[in-house]
Amino acid sequence: MTRALIVIDVQESFRVRPLWETISDPKIADKVNRLVRLAREAGELVVWVLHSEPGSADVFDPALGHVRLMEELERADGEPLIHKTSHNAFTTTNLQQLLTEHGIRELTVCGIRTEQCVETTARVASDLGYGVTFVVDATATNPIPHRDAPADLSNAELLADPRTLPAEEVVRRTEYALAGRFATIATVAGLEAAAQPRA
Repeated sequence: MTRALIVIDVQESFRVRPLWETISDPKIADKVNRLVRLAREAGELVVWVLHSEPGSADVFDPALGHVRLMEELERADGEPLIHKTSHNAFTTTNLQQLLTEHGIRELTVCGIRTEQCVETTARVASDLGYGVTFVVDATATNPIPHRDAPADLSNAELLADPRTLPAEEVVRRTEYALAGRFATIATVAGLEAAAQPRA
């Protein structure tokens, strides 16, 4: 086993925010489950990552109870669960030590949000020498407001603002930024097809 699946921030915190209504893939947990099944069948390590902001009094504060895996996901016995407080899954955790202990050299990454915690983790992992596969359709994100937009936009105002970067465009640009530099871009179906035994 030299590969691990890193599932990043697929947690209830996102689902309780009003912004969830604009998420690019509300059924992301289904695609993550398919990747988890593939990893387990291949005997690969599955690492679960949750974003936590203790004391923040918002949805990422563990005291409020939302910092947990989405209910559709099930962590198996022995699969590591780590909590991060930075955008990437390495800086504030023991992830690199964990991967080294297991002899992991290749990572498959997925999760929320495409251009934020998942992309940042992919970039740091690449810089640390890991081979990275970014499963683009097993990530999800939201539209991004223009830098000059008010901070308190409603979802309707966010979507109506012509300066807003649509979620689909965020995903596309992330793909372009990573491909050939920091990661190999893959899809869930492509990985499933590659895992099928040759006839």
